Amino acid sequence: MKTTLLFFIILIANLSSQAQALPTDSTQYAKVIIQKDKRIDLLGEKMYAYNAGLAKNILSARGYRLMVLSSNDRSFAMKLRSSLLQQYPEHKVYMVYQNPFIKLKMGNFVDKTEAENFKKQLIRQGLVTGNIYLLSEMVEIKPVPDEEIQ
Repeated sequence: MKTTLLFFIILIANLSSQAQALPTDSTQYAKVIIQKDKRIDLLGEKMYAYNAGLAKNILSARGYRLMVLSSNDRSFAMKLRSSLLQQYPEHKVYMVYQNPFIKLKMGNFVDKTEAENFKKQLIRQGLVTGNIYLLSEMVEIKPVPDEEIQ
């Protein structure tokens, strides 16, 4: 008895309900304006670069970096960083904040002699006024292009 009563209630509710009616004139549709944040495009480009790097199998190994600055003067660190990036765009400059010092590290050198030669070049140029230290760290190894393998 209860199941038949429930069945009739659902049947009546289903028959009495109506879907939303479409307008008869097809020109009355509303306009949709999409406002997209430009940062979404930047995020997409960064994700593409990250995924392309993964596809190229960028590896990391023990290597060397040069610590060119350890200071608490942020403006000087930013100036030195920008000048190093302008002078040597092929080398990465890493800026790390370890309270209370800002440290600038430069390069991804696999060979110690290569790192020491670059250190001598920086000292000769006079761009870095303080001491430059050679640090043993995990560095990125750039993959060899397929053309050079053959």
